[in-house]
Amino acid sequence: MIRAWLALPLVTCLVPGALCADTSETVTVPFNLLITKHIVIPIKVNGKGPYRVVFDTGAPINLLGSKIGREAGLLGKEAQLPLFGILAVGGQATIKSLEVGDLKTENVPAIIMDHPTVQTMSQLFGPIDGIVGFPFFARYRLVIDYRSRTLKLSLSKFQPPDVFQALTERVMAFAEEDNKPKVISPAALWGMAVSKKADDDRAGVDISQVYSASAAEKAGIRPGDRLLTIDGCWSDSVIDTYQAASRCKPAKKVPVVLERAGHELVLEVTPDRGL
Repeated sequence: MIRAWLALPLVTCLVPGALCADTSETVTVPFNLLITKHIVIPIKVNGKGPYRVVFDTGAPINLLGSKIGREAGLLGKEAQLPLFGILAVGGQATIKSLEVGDLKTENVPAIIMDHPTVQTMSQLFGPIDGIVGFPFFARYRLVIDYRSRTLKLSLSKFQPPDVFQALTERVMAFAEEDNKPKVISPAALWGMAVSKKADDDRAGVDISQVYSASAAEKAGIRPGDRLLTIDGCWSDSVIDTYQAASRCKPAKKVPVVLERAGHELVLEVTPDRGL
């Protein structure tokens, strides 16, 4: 999100959704360039300010600190929200009026959060209150002139999507997908099911089911047997058993140690090939 440019051209033209052009409606905004090569501009939020923020063409969101959130009335009564492991002070908000130079943009989405990187930059380079990124600049044709240290912006017809909302929906979709049951077909199929009760602290797991004509049945494994090891690996839990079984190759004999009627016995199982 925040980064330094290694090499800077004198003029950079960024064109969201249209050809780059200077028009009579172009607004010129001066900027400062930090030693880190970050562009810093003054903005006003809901008529408050000015505030110094980083203008970052690589930032997918607008990120404003709690100072702006309080003074501009962006902090609601919502509880503090965790965002990507960092504390988001006020979560998502909508800026009624964001002013950059003579440009006034309405209904701009932002995240109210004291980002540690921004706080560190403030300590090194003076007050920096946030980041302005894609949801603002994508509405304009933009020319960055490094020689004159100015931004030239003119309104385009492009309406940027809500990147944060799209990201949130994508994360939630992944979470829902993770919660769905999954059927996994391993490379080697054994044809048996194992289980173990929560208060069972003995070695091994119980074989609760053996499927007909399976590799386990052909090897002589029976329901009620206690499975102790697979190919020398302990199977003291269901997870241990699956991990040990997953290491075995199909169509290759594997020694298993069982307990049956109080006696240990060793059988050789040749797992079938999975799909």
